[in-house]
Amino acid sequence: MQPDQLRSLLADVAAGRRTVESALDDLRDLPYEDMGFARLDHHRALRTGIPEVVFGQGKTPAQVAAIVDRFAVHGGRAIVTRISPEAVALVRSAHPDARYAELARMLTVGEFPQPPEEPFVAVVAAGTSDLPVAEEAALTLELLGTRGERIYDVGVAGLHRLFAKLDLIRRAAAVIAVAGMEGALATVVGGLVACPVVAVPTSVGYGASFGGLAALLTMLNSCVPGVAVVNIDNGFGGGAFAHLIARNPARGPQA
Repeated sequence: MQPDQLRSLLADVAAGRRTVESALDDLRDLPYEDMGFARLDHHRALRTGIPEVVFGQGKTPAQVAAIVDRFAVHGGRAIVTRISPEAVALVRSAHPDARYAELARMLTVGEFPQPPEEPFVAVVAAGTSDLPVAEEAALTLELLGTRGERIYDVGVAGLHRLFAKLDLIRRAAAVIAVAGMEGALATVVGGLVACPVVAVPTSVGYGASFGGLAALLTMLNSCVPGVAVVNIDNGFGGGAFAHLIARNPARGPQA
């Protein structure tokens, strides 16, 4: 159940439009719904501001489709990351209006409000090969309610490309820096802005990058303060973290 739905439910009970028993029927799966193979946390958004998101990788298409159905029934929405084409087809058979972002490998069911223009998060990606992870981060931001400003292919091999967008980046509430290879982009960006930088290493690179480990270690060892690092290829985690930063009313203006 989404926070706005719970508010509406409580208002109906208070106004006498709904009985307590009827409201309890809607809340019968508090705190979670046990499906046998999965326990769905329908009220996570009420506790944390971020709903439970289905990680599709490793799940069968039937499992993904069943979970999406239950989230759609309870909250009217569902988000799936790392979803397979087979699972997309099965979900769409029951939810023809489901939207699939192929590059981000994400699927959504239900309506999500358009994020406001401000505040926004700059999603900065080093190269085109990093775009699947960057798009996962950007789409996560937008689904959670924060605008993502995409600034792509600005890696350290050509810093003039980054500097051309620096004024825009400095207006952001936070920056998500997505990079593979040696992963230096997060440190470079962190030395140029006054806002938090969320570093997302990707598994892009030749053999000695060790599937993103080189980029991860570079980002963890950054000499710049204010850089936080999520796991390799974890665009969703980077997007969720940056969203929490952007929605914090205590956030001060950029210097």
